[in-house]
Amino acid sequence: MSLRRTASSTPERESTTTAVAGADSSERTPLLSEQVRQAGPSSSSSPLAATTAADSSRRHRSREHCQRRATKPLLPKAIVRGLGVLLALLVIALFAAIVVQEIKDRRDPRFGKGRNYPAVLAHGTHGAVAAESHRCSQIGVDVLKQNGTAVDAAIAATFCTGVVNMFSSGLGGGGFMTVRVPRKCTEAEKRRNKQKRYCSDKHVIDFRETAPAASHSRMFEGDPMAARIGGLSVGVPGELLGIEEAHRRWGKLSWSRLVEPSIKLAESTYVSRELDRRLKMFGTFMLTDPDWAPTFVNADTGTLLRAGDTIRRPGLANLLRAVASQGSKALYEGPFAKSIVDKVQEKGGILTLEDLASYKIRVLEPVEGTWYNRSIFTTPAPTSGPVLISLLKVLSTYPDWNEPGSYMSGLTAHRFIEAMKFTSGQRTHIGDPAFLNKSALDAIDELASEPAVNHMRSKIDDERTHDEIDYYEPLFDVRDSHGTMHLSTVDESGMAVALTSTVNLIFGSQVLDPVSGVILNDEMDDSSTPGVPNAFGLFPSPFNYPEPGKRPLSSTAPAIIEHADGSFYLAIGGAGGSRIYGSIAQVLLNLDWGYTLSDAIERPRIHHQLLPHQVSAETTTEPSRLDGLTDRGHELEVLDINLAVAEVQAVMCLADGGPLQGRRRRDVWAASDSRKEGVAVAY
Repeated sequence: MSLRRTASSTPERESTTTAVAGADSSERTPLLSEQVRQAGPSSSSSPLAATTAADSSRRHRSREHCQRRATKPLLPKAIVRGLGVLLALLVIALFAAIVVQEIKDRRDPRFGKGRNYPAVLAHGTHGAVAAESHRCSQIGVDVLKQNGTAVDAAIAATFCTGVVNMFSSGLGGGGFMTVRVPRKCTEAEKRRNKQKRYCSDKHVIDFRETAPAASHSRMFEGDPMAARIGGLSVGVPGELLGIEEAHRRWGKLSWSRLVEPSIKLAESTYVSRELDRRLKMFGTFMLTDPDWAPTFVNADTGTLLRAGDTIRRPGLANLLRAVASQGSKALYEGPFAKSIVDKVQEKGGILTLEDLASYKIRVLEPVEGTWYNRSIFTTPAPTSGPVLISLLKVLSTYPDWNEPGSYMSGLTAHRFIEAMKFTSGQRTHIGDPAFLNKSALDAIDELASEPAVNHMRSKIDDERTHDEIDYYEPLFDVRDSHGTMHLSTVDESGMAVALTSTVNLIFGSQVLDPVSGVILNDEMDDSSTPGVPNAFGLFPSPFNYPEPGKRPLSSTAPAIIEHADGSFYLAIGGAGGSRIYGSIAQVLLNLDWGYTLSDAIERPRIHHQLLPHQVSAETTTEPSRLDGLTDRGHELEVLDINLAVAEVQAVMCLADGGPLQGRRRRDVWAASDSRKEGVAVAY
């Protein structure tokens, strides 16, 4: 089946946030993990714990929400209480056994040390925000509590992330968002699909950075580092215009209300442990850079700021005040725009005021696929959304994929890696659709077609991998990508957002305009440069050569998934460059294997992008999986899981018949990846 483009037309008391013990476990029993999480939060902590079935029914008729109907108890209360006590004792005993097993497993030299940050599973009954910073998740939930939409919450959290995790994203970057807008089903839709009870429209906003008007295909020949550091690497940013358009269409609260919390953070906040870590790893250049030092260097000690230190970004605070009152004009016109352009050109760039004034977002139809009995909607080219759907379709051709214990299987790991290698080859077909001919566009549309999927499946050999790159049929070489932030939100109506934004490399181009406080992207590094083939004989992709106004290839794939009845299931996405779509797929697999949302995100991941020719496995990956890969000829690279090379954020509503069947209402769950100190909030 070809890709289908759908019609576009600190947590408060009432938030339940559960710390996940032993999040780096490599041998946890999936369903026991679910039980342990449920045993943690007290239902009495929620003011809605006593919601009656009648109240639930009335709300169900008025809006979709994440609720379920009350069910009649099957056993007398006394028996239920007795069983509950026995179950609790059993859980405690088994949990102790799990902890012992974890400690024993960590003696394996391949496991490395434990995790830097605790994992958190947030639970609520109204809505949730999963951002990569606890502060930003809370800001988003505060918006939801004031009757803001999921889009409002996503916007507020995006502003926040650009302030506190400026190494990943900000107003100097760009990205994509997938939005689910619930609505009533038409009579025709009901007749066409009797199983469908809920309907919605899905939209994609493309606010990806574009190449400046003076760009040309050979602009980085002889100086590849110029695509990574300095003014020439800067693309025209789009983040502010993208979220502004989303607010115009689906926002409810005032624009200034969404900006205000981030103004305060820009005026003064604290350095997080994650920012501290990034400064240590990537911030040495700031010590001698007069644009960066006033913000990131301690004036008394002459050293980089540390966790807990106060950080002030007065220039950004001034810009955000202007954005709150003027909207995007504050950045794309006037004195702030001139200051940004002057700074980029001072650093050797070609960005102009005309580039800023002429930037256009795109509102697109998502691409659609299926994952077992669910529908998945994600971003089209130039993102890796089509490749994500292709990967999932290849994996779904294995009938035993969801069998108990298959997660631990070396064969399962091998099949996943082989599917990753084939779909990484497919990724070389992708470019900016506005610059592709019909033949190239048709090729993208057919990436997840039944013939293409069957072809890849037929070439996966359960006994061995293949060293020949040509076996996986890549067309060209493509650039690796980096960095990025992702956040996911859902509100009480069932509106949901999956938003990914980036400045590309950590701290982008290393160009900071002190007047506006904006850190500029180095998105031109995602473009390809004509030249000699790589070590494997692959030439750079002409689909991805720099051209004026062109959007470079993106690894992002923010996705929204619905149950078979059309209700909301999951908003998910990730950060981490070329590892993003494989990380999303592994979280989906973990959910199907019975893990909680937090455990599904926290479990160690494996990765292969065809080039370089090796499997990357995180520490704490099960020895059985590693052995299953090496036995089939794979070369292994083991990375410390705390390096945070890829992170996933997601919000979820469980379906009837799921592990929480019998509760009075559906529950909202949210989790942010602890690899990046992420903490989600729900209420």
